Amino acid sequence: MPHQYDYIIAGAGAAGLSLLTRMVASGKFSDKKILLVDKTRKDRNDRTWCFWEKGEGFFEEIVYRKWNAISFKSPQYHALLDAGGYSYKMIRGIDFYKHCFEKISLAGNIDIRYGELSFVAENNNTRVYLNGGELDLGKAIVFNSIPQNTESKSNTIHLLQHFKGWFIGTEADFFNEEEATLMDFRIDQLYGTSFVYVLPLSKSRALVEYTLFTGELLEPHEYDEQLRNYIGRFLQLRSYNILEEEFGIIPMTNARFSFYQNGIYNIGTAGGQTKASTGYTFQFIQKQSEEIVNFLMKGGALHELPPAPARFRFYDSVLLQLLEEGKLEGREIFSRLFSRNKASAIFKFLDNETTLREELRLISSLQIAPFFKAALKQLY
Repeated sequence: MPHQYDYIIAGAGAAGLSLLTRMVASGKFSDKKILLVDKTRKDRNDRTWCFWEKGEGFFEEIVYRKWNAISFKSPQYHALLDAGGYSYKMIRGIDFYKHCFEKISLAGNIDIRYGELSFVAENNNTRVYLNGGELDLGKAIVFNSIPQNTESKSNTIHLLQHFKGWFIGTEADFFNEEEATLMDFRIDQLYGTSFVYVLPLSKSRALVEYTLFTGELLEPHEYDEQLRNYIGRFLQLRSYNILEEEFGIIPMTNARFSFYQNGIYNIGTAGGQTKASTGYTFQFIQKQSEEIVNFLMKGGALHELPPAPARFRFYDSVLLQLLEEGKLEGREIFSRLFSRNKASAIFKFLDNETTLREELRLISSLQIAPFFKAALKQLY
């Protein structure tokens, strides 16, 4: 490696690029040499990030669509939610990559390399290899967003959020482009907790996505069958074209992810920034990236960066326990939660931003007995 680097960022996904773009935007790291490494170039629209947010965020200029009207649907409850200032936003992967690399290209202190990365832990440190050759880390601070092995205990739960989406188009205007359907649980729960969300991109185009929280993936044709049934039965749409498709898998686990591990700082999903009970990741990455940049600018030791309060991880574990056991339907849990609370309070809770008093108010609206039993299993 021709240079000694101050910072090395492994992985040019949401976490790595968010962190690096924020470092560039701060203007405080222009005298530091930075290396960004990834397996491949980011030149495809390979994913879509959706999230709720109040006001304008750091990546507001590349928000592809935004909805202020958000609905929830189930056999028990159907309503336009009281979002209390939250908007539901979509960012396309290709727009994110283009934006970040444009910002990065303006900085003269960043090198980008592509190839296979591997890590070998040794004596409380980690050796990093690119295309089989070891990188000379020197005194560099290394941020890694590539998932490694996690610590598992007897009560560790591993579920999957897996989803198949169709971007569909119609000849005539059909969709209300001002309203997003966050969750529609009216579909049959054949395979476990499952729902559809509908995000209109225009009056004649929408993303319709079938999502499951289960332990196993489906056969490819089963996702298509559920999408086809939903569009015909609930949207009552007979004629449409499938313009694009997307498929994804997000881990839902209460396994412990270490921020600092063998001399490397883990970020993004690798550092536990995927919300275990929902699969949402993008906004947690933004919070972590902002905290890291602020901490570095103040000269703080990163290993002293305070983690999220442990109680939120416990809440996630309890919900995962219930979803894994299947004794209480996921759609019953979410229907009760949304029908008895303001959506703004739920969003705040799922963002790990509530007070204990607010959390107790939300929890008390749910079925206490099964949650209490699940909590005991996670404690003991």
